[in-house]
Amino acid sequence: MKSLLTTCAVFFGVCVIYLILMLSQTDNIFTYTVDDAYIHLALAKNFALHKVWGMTQYTFSSSSSSPIFTFILSILIYIFGNHDIIPLIFNLIISFFVIYFLDKYYSQYFQQNRNVIIASLFTLFFAVFHLQVMLGMEHVLQVFLIVVNIYFFQKWLDSDFKKSESAYWFYFTIALLGLVRFESMFYFVSLAFVFVCLKNFRNAFLTLVCGFLPILIFGYFNYQQSGYFLPYSVVVKGARIELAGDFVSQLQHLLLNKLFLNITFYKVGLFFLLITVVLLYRDYRNKISFHQLILNNFLLIVLSFTLILHSFFGTFRAFFRYEAYISVAFVMVIIPRLKHFFVNPLFAFKKDKVMGLLIIFNVLLLVYKFGFSHLMIVNGSRNIYEQQIQSAKFLKKYYNTSKVVANDIGAICYFSDIHLLDIVGLGSKEMIPYNENGREFDQKFENFVTEYSIKNNYDLAIVYEEWFGGYVPKNWKKVAVLTIDDNINAAVDHVVIYSINPENYLQLQENVRKFKWNKNVQVSITGQQ
Repeated sequence: MKSLLTTCAVFFGVCVIYLILMLSQTDNIFTYTVDDAYIHLALAKNFALHKVWGMTQYTFSSSSSSPIFTFILSILIYIFGNHDIIPLIFNLIISFFVIYFLDKYYSQYFQQNRNVIIASLFTLFFAVFHLQVMLGMEHVLQVFLIVVNIYFFQKWLDSDFKKSESAYWFYFTIALLGLVRFESMFYFVSLAFVFVCLKNFRNAFLTLVCGFLPILIFGYFNYQQSGYFLPYSVVVKGARIELAGDFVSQLQHLLLNKLFLNITFYKVGLFFLLITVVLLYRDYRNKISFHQLILNNFLLIVLSFTLILHSFFGTFRAFFRYEAYISVAFVMVIIPRLKHFFVNPLFAFKKDKVMGLLIIFNVLLLVYKFGFSHLMIVNGSRNIYEQQIQSAKFLKKYYNTSKVVANDIGAICYFSDIHLLDIVGLGSKEMIPYNENGREFDQKFENFVTEYSIKNNYDLAIVYEEWFGGYVPKNWKKVAVLTIDDNINAAVDHVVIYSINPENYLQLQENVRKFKWNKNVQVSITGQQ
């Protein structure tokens, strides 16, 4: 109990400090550090209040990459009302249960409270878990499920796969993981593969069924509504191999761009993989059987394959959020194997310099992540407040039910009731053919947006001009440029407001001039008539 309370005090103390810092940058208005958090809120709001699963209340859009998380938010909004603080409170509550299970897990391996606390805090901060909380997204829930999954899997493994209660919780969390984040599929496949290596075909089959059945059921209903099996965000951002394309060049792209030349991959997984290789080699050197080698390193092998598959077909980006579940899982599996470095560190470092050096590199990586997360939390929150929240307030005041073209769609859809055309495709399936599989915009894109916006009487656009790649529709008239300073988080440090309906150009220009923008937003009105 003492280790649990101490870990909670340290972790939540850090969260409170950052909450205060964030509020000091945003006029005491809590603002999530990514616009994506407001995508979940917009969907949850529309589903709870209007029974429409969409970015707007007017039409269906499969914009959530985490259906379970968004559904939970919609229930909470339905019960407690439409408050944008709900994801933060939910993440803080789930964080307690993450710490609770980490404490139970490490207490099995360490007798001293001090070592349990250090192991738990290292696990949390290596995954920059305080940052995940402030993001207001589903990654905290995903980490919770992976922690519970590993906790019960280890119990199940120690019983030689005979403890039915542990197996139940293992499969139950597997069933939930896929709909919390679709990248969890990489974990299911890797688990099944290692089970097959052990000739444990029954559990390999059950893992795939429990993991993929909920996704298949969701995909069936999603396809009925949208014509796509997976959510728009997964279709647009995910990588895939086109069977009809040049297979060799696609494979080369995956190996080079997604793995070997991907700097973030090395930050995320290099030292984990090296530790795994060292542990496997040492077991191999002891001349144990292949079966025992796999059993001894079951989850290390699983997580290594998961990391590689995630790198190929998923994504690594800022905030270390997409791979947080992998980081937590690796740390949970590695620490018990290296517990002598906690119990008697000086002796362990002298005796095992190779592993000691790898541990030092991981500690340095933790320091780097902590410093990086500090900038992302404080400055990132301010950037979103000055760019996305200000844009949303402007639309709410003057164009609350208007037809708007946009690219960062979360805050503007949550705080207003606009009709939306999302050029990226996350909120508008019409745009997916122009975005999927890394496709760049071209003249066909410009022609489509031009015709679509005129035909459907769109009023204005508020977009990153650079994202168009030079294919901004010629009939759009630039009204203003909104610029923020010290940008670290927004995709571009300025957004451009265009008038699409020529009859509204002067009024739009006047509205931009009259609106009370945040003092840190530099507003430049164009002179185009």
